[in-house]
Amino acid sequence: MADTDPRRITDLDTLKAFGHPLRMKLYRALYIARSATASQLADQVDEAVSLVSYHLRKLADHGLIEEAEQQGTDGRERWWRTASQGLSVHDEDFTDAPEKAATHAAVGRMSFEQRSDLYRGYLDTQGAWDADWRRAAFSSEYLAPLTAGELAALSHEMHELVKKYEAAGRAAEDTGDTAGRENVALHLYAFPFRT
Repeated sequence: MADTDPRRITDLDTLKAFGHPLRMKLYRALYIARSATASQLADQVDEAVSLVSYHLRKLADHGLIEEAEQQGTDGRERWWRTASQGLSVHDEDFTDAPEKAATHAAVGRMSFEQRSDLYRGYLDTQGAWDADWRRAAFSSEYLAPLTAGELAALSHEMHELVKKYEAAGRAAEDTGDTAGRENVALHLYAFPFRT
C-alpha cells in the first residue's frame, strides 16, 4: 500500500464509485490479500473476471486502488493493491446537499449490510472453528452515557488500539510468521440514540 494512512473520501463522485456492492467487496478482498489479480479476486467474489476487471478499473480511476508490483511469471496479469491503509467517510463532508447526504447514507447502509453478512457467515460456520478461536471471538454491546467529546476520544483510542494489532499482524506476515494467523474482522459502531 502506497499510503499508510486511511484515505478520506470527501467528494461525491468517489463515494459513488466506491458505493457499489461488488466494488466494496473487491476493495475488502484486495485489502486482505494486499495484492491480487482480477482472476484471483473473481474467484473470491464468484464473479466473471471481465466484470471484476471493469470494477477494479473504476476503483483505480478514483485512486482507491493502484497497480501493484508484478508477481509471478505471467506478464499478462495485472496486479492490484489498495492505494491507502483503508478508507474513511465522514458525515460532515456530505451534509451540504441532499444528494450527498442520501449517497452517504446509502453507502453506509450497504457497508453495514456487507459487514452483517460477514458476521452471519461466521455464526453459520462457528462450529467449524477450533475451540481457541471460538473462545477468542466476541460480540459485545456497551451502552454508556457519553458526551460527543468523550465519544470522539473513545473512537480515537479504539482506532489506535486496532491499528497497533493490525500492524503487528502484518509485520508478522511480512516475516513469514503465518502460523496460527487468520483474518479477523472487527466491526465497531458507536452512535447516539434516545429511548
